[in-house]
Amino acid sequence: MSTLTQSPAWLALDMHQAEMASRSLRTLFSEDPQRFSKFSLQFGDLLLDYSKQPVDETTIQLLLALAEQQKLADWLARMANGEKINFTENRSALHIALRANSPVFTDGVDVTQEVRRVLQQIEHFTEKIHGGMHRGYTGLPITDVVNIGIGGSDLGPVMVTEALRPCHVPQLRVHFVSNIDGAHLSGTLQQLNPATTLFIIASKTFTTQETLTNAHSARKWFLANGGSEQAIAAHFVAVSTNREAVSQFGINPDNMFEFWDWVGGRYSLWSAIGLPIALAVGMENFRSLLAGAQAMDHHFLTAPFEQNLPVMLGLIGIWQINFFHITSQAILPYDQSLHRLPAYLQQLEMESNGKRVNRNGETVDYSTGAVIWGESGTNGQHAFYQLLHQGTQKFTADFLAPCQCQHPLTEHHPMLLANFFAQTEALMRGKTAQEVRTELLNQHLPASEVERLLPHRVFPGNHATTSILFKKLDPATLGKLIALYEHKVFVQGIIWEINSFDQWGVELGKQLAGTILSELISDYPRAQHDASTRGLIDFYRAQQ
Repeated sequence: MSTLTQSPAWLALDMHQAEMASRSLRTLFSEDPQRFSKFSLQFGDLLLDYSKQPVDETTIQLLLALAEQQKLADWLARMANGEKINFTENRSALHIALRANSPVFTDGVDVTQEVRRVLQQIEHFTEKIHGGMHRGYTGLPITDVVNIGIGGSDLGPVMVTEALRPCHVPQLRVHFVSNIDGAHLSGTLQQLNPATTLFIIASKTFTTQETLTNAHSARKWFLANGGSEQAIAAHFVAVSTNREAVSQFGINPDNMFEFWDWVGGRYSLWSAIGLPIALAVGMENFRSLLAGAQAMDHHFLTAPFEQNLPVMLGLIGIWQINFFHITSQAILPYDQSLHRLPAYLQQLEMESNGKRVNRNGETVDYSTGAVIWGESGTNGQHAFYQLLHQGTQKFTADFLAPCQCQHPLTEHHPMLLANFFAQTEALMRGKTAQEVRTELLNQHLPASEVERLLPHRVFPGNHATTSILFKKLDPATLGKLIALYEHKVFVQGIIWEINSFDQWGVELGKQLAGTILSELISDYPRAQHDASTRGLIDFYRAQQ
């Protein structure tokens, strides 16, 4: 057994869980009419309601005691002070520096000076594109931007540009290509005119296989459709740190936007990786996004833990995952603009905390995360909510929604929010056998028919959800939301005693793919594989 699971705070929560599991959410609400005010928090116009979680005052005190035992406050200070808490890579984790308005140091250097320099470079380039000063090789202005990246170089920018679509500048279309499947790039290029297209190649090392394969294919397309080697400098820019490789590609080094090793990919949308965001929505909106995140950073760093939104969101997740043994978490935004939020949070949470050893390299004997998935409401209601309401799987869910909509069809919004509120209530309350019986008898059905239908109409309920409401999905609010989840991940990683900032688990498959690729495209000497992998490779080759 690990030290953590045998610690006083953990054992106290384990014992308390049995008591809370015996009390349904419906009962908790009937016993305490003030439950919402006790178990909800507000930061500005952002509301976090966790009253539909299986908690009482004792639960919260025990969770806060766990945070104190695990020295969360000390680790928070260590991160903010630029200590190299990403110890397997000997790096700081300073995404907060990307939106800071005061100095942030690592190795004795104030990194915000470099951050401001790159932000000014982004602003200058964005103004040239929007103002028509940066033009294509025929003299026409840029009308389309294609961001080529993968993982953190794609998921964050895609999610944000989709979420802020009402803020898009009208003269520019922004596209994203991530998948090495040629259909993704090919389908995008079919829509474009090379003379008015700008490509952003986003790769820190400029060696990422998927990104560079797509980049070279885009380069060939450009040259085959009227572009020249000299024109590449006007149509390709890079977000990278590898100046030599960028220059060899043909990109003007002046159009290389730098970021730093203390920025993990999944935390990088605030950096030069956010260049397509700035191009899509303009620099003023990009800075508002940063300001919203900075406001949440300040709240996280200064608010008492019992009033701290990221801390409470993280601790509630610990309570569900480790004490109610929940392995599935749905992210359910009731805003179509946030339809890419579940995919973004998949990487943020699962790549950060999907670890099996603690800081000492010891195998853990507790869960370090749930499977993150989801879909926008109300689409999900007509897809997988049946399983949520009457299936056998255990889960928890975050529901998110704006109180005001961004689009002109305002009459739709009350219907959307009615579904949001109804679903969280239905998941909590359910419908008892007696309630179903009364309902069916009121339909004047025969008693035998009532009893036949009754078990199919019962909803067990008692499903925990957290609700996050905000006034409107503007850039600043979106910045707050993203930072809220970033810091939630940090909280949970500290409790679990793991490194949330490395991702070695992505490496093995990439290494094997490099070996197998040579076997697929040539008669290169074959490596040793298991019988299944060997058979799959042979079948593929036989079909070529």
